[in-house]
Amino acid sequence: MPRRLRVHVPGGFYHVTLRGNHQRDIFIVDSDRHLLNTIVARALEKYGAQLHAYCWMKNHLHLLMRVDTEPLGSPMRQIAAEFARAMQRKLSTTGHYFERRYHAKLVVFDAYLMQLVRYIHLNPVRACVVADAVDFPWSSHHVYIGARDEPWVCTDFVLRMFGTERAKAVAAYLDFISSPGDDAVLAETPPVEATLPADDENTVDNQRPRASARSRQTLLELIAEACQRFEVSRDDLESQLRDAYLVKVRAWIAFQATKRRVATLAAVARELHRDEATLRYAMRAYPQEME
Repeated sequence: MPRRLRVHVPGGFYHVTLRGNHQRDIFIVDSDRHLLNTIVARALEKYGAQLHAYCWMKNHLHLLMRVDTEPLGSPMRQIAAEFARAMQRKLSTTGHYFERRYHAKLVVFDAYLMQLVRYIHLNPVRACVVADAVDFPWSSHHVYIGARDEPWVCTDFVLRMFGTERAKAVAAYLDFISSPGDDAVLAETPPVEATLPADDENTVDNQRPRASARSRQTLLELIAEACQRFEVSRDDLESQLRDAYLVKVRAWIAFQATKRRVATLAAVARELHRDEATLRYAMRAYPQEME
């Protein structure tokens, strides 16, 4: 049976999982994970891809990867093949080391990245391997909080959603990590694979698939989306500044929250430390900016 088509979106973000064959352990000793780090960094540089989060579990891998002109399959094939060959030489074995194909999901809206990074970094916590993400050494959580420097991991894009000042953004990120998550959002994200048979990725230029009707967004994510889109910080939005630009951004958040059924106007007002009347007035005053 021919394999399904994989959709290639230049500039797209993908949540990738790769499992050991028959759910077997991928790593034997800690140095195996260090070897994987080296292989991943080399593949990212070769194919112009970016890694925004990772977690190396015992029998499976999580990666949040952004691709450029080269499809996702190019770096993933190199990562899987190079690591498998190294481990097979070490163990004097043959056959499939990983499941035959990695699994990938295309991120359908930017704010989902926040949920996904939390999901990846909390994977060992949910698996009861550790009690806190900081206790698991094999994830990019340590890079996000500044405890470790790994130049092949990109943190700026996601941290920007939490604030323009890095220290405050990291603090907000840690608060977000410790807050209750909604794993159902992740489960409901449409898969990358399309329905047409093909052997390689199909390129989709300058477009992203629409979010499914079941995809949900939280108010926190909407505010982060606004911060990124309009280049403001959460602190700016909550401040008492009456800057006209900030007024419009706050109104945009209120309008989009009600339009997308993310939150009520009252909830937005509480979150931004504003009153409903002010937000309602701003939405009426700037109707063209609301879309």
